[in-house]
Amino acid sequence: MSHDNAQLQQTLNLLEDELACIYAVSKVLSRSLNLKETLREVLRVLHEEGQLEHGMVSLLDGDSGDLLLLELHRAEKLTVENVRYRAGEGIMGLAIEMDKPLIIRKLADEPRFLDKLGVYNPDLPFLAVPIRARGDEIVGVLAAQPPAELHLLGERRRFLEMIGNLIGQNVVLANEVASDKQELQKERDSLRRKVKGESGFANLIGHTRCMQVVFDQARQVAKWNTTVLIRGESGTGKELIANAIHYHSPRANNAFIKLNCAALPDNLLESELFGHEKGAFTGAVSQRKGRFEQADGGTLFLDEIGEITPAFQAKLLRVLQEGEFERVGGTRTLKVDVRVIAATNRNLEQEVRAGEFREDLYYRLNVMPIIMPPLRERLEDIPDLARFLVNKISNKQGRPLDIGDSAIRALMHHGWPGNVRELENCMERAAILSTDGHIDQQVIHLTGLDSHFPVETSNTTVKQPPKIDLDSPDLDERERVIAALEEAGWVQAKAARLLNMTPRQIAYRIQILNIQVRQI
Repeated sequence: MSHDNAQLQQTLNLLEDELACIYAVSKVLSRSLNLKETLREVLRVLHEEGQLEHGMVSLLDGDSGDLLLLELHRAEKLTVENVRYRAGEGIMGLAIEMDKPLIIRKLADEPRFLDKLGVYNPDLPFLAVPIRARGDEIVGVLAAQPPAELHLLGERRRFLEMIGNLIGQNVVLANEVASDKQELQKERDSLRRKVKGESGFANLIGHTRCMQVVFDQARQVAKWNTTVLIRGESGTGKELIANAIHYHSPRANNAFIKLNCAALPDNLLESELFGHEKGAFTGAVSQRKGRFEQADGGTLFLDEIGEITPAFQAKLLRVLQEGEFERVGGTRTLKVDVRVIAATNRNLEQEVRAGEFREDLYYRLNVMPIIMPPLRERLEDIPDLARFLVNKISNKQGRPLDIGDSAIRALMHHGWPGNVRELENCMERAAILSTDGHIDQQVIHLTGLDSHFPVETSNTTVKQPPKIDLDSPDLDERERVIAALEEAGWVQAKAARLLNMTPRQIAYRIQILNIQVRQI
């Protein structure tokens, strides 16, 4: 075979090897978005299948504009951190500055070669090509040493450029994903700080002794992994206390998962809590993690725990005791580390005696009980609660709202069977019915709330509001007139005397201030 024919055959064989190598590189690039891991594997493929030794990838640093060495293929482990090239520095920097591929026929004859790594063979050629992405944008340099076959250097340079272009697209995609991930992490951390701030004890309203006891208990138990049972009537704020416990615990950076046990029948509740395997039941088209798995390392809040049936109580007891369960339709035992906070408005002791709630589960849940007092037992908190809720509704509606003392007095003489939830609903109705953003007693009456609903105490009922300072600067004229009328039992003559007015003057003010006179 002639020399020319031999070189032609050698070129054809090289093209065939390069085609197989490009296919292998493309599979590597589509496998992972971990840039360093991907480039390391690409350089290995170039070495083993492309006859390109000591492959090196350096990427441009957006801040300094220098080339930073990211990966180098070598048999021995070599530290490549902090190896960089400025534009025009060495062969790598020259490839960036000249914006074109460089072919060094023999490395020993190149005075610009810096040999920062000490791994390259001085008797072999050296190739360096810009890594391009999105057209002509240069994002780095790919370099390697081919065999000493000078007639094939042009073809190997062209092949290395192809690989560089493939790498460039992957670099851009990886950078975009990393940027998006960083933004998501920032947003997650911001939301986590916001939720933690909103769930802090400082944002829980309650200055009465009974609520301070609740806050002290919650702060203390938050430090430990103890199971907590929060008890109290519906609407007293059990979930808020659960939030505060989680976000002030060592588990605050992990998941806080919630489930209302009363909302689902047993079969769905089991799937929700424990998850299910594909095909476990009709509609189970894929495997699904349950709430316990989702809360692994964090906290699981089980609201209305008293509503679960005795049959399901036994299944729940096992996971609470052992931290082990199986998915519905599965056989593999899963183990989780979950802190459980439960809540109920039911009398569990009575249900235990009646045989409707398992005694062993009751004791497993009732490790640290926290009793939420009803609103009627902490009436002194109503002014702060009402103002807090009005501010919350004001932000929601996007308009200024305020509540007057006359409205506060009306609120303090309602029984609140629905507790804080009923108070919040009342405030939202009042905000809707207030045309000018000011909530006074008249607006409260429009909500349908009976301000003379008796408040039950230990030995009497309170129907009349306490006397107030009619000269208080906090009262506007309308509120002052209403306060005087209330104190006088809605007898206008008495109210006039309290205000140092004549009956005619107070009648005129009632008319112009649009005060609805209550008939007593």
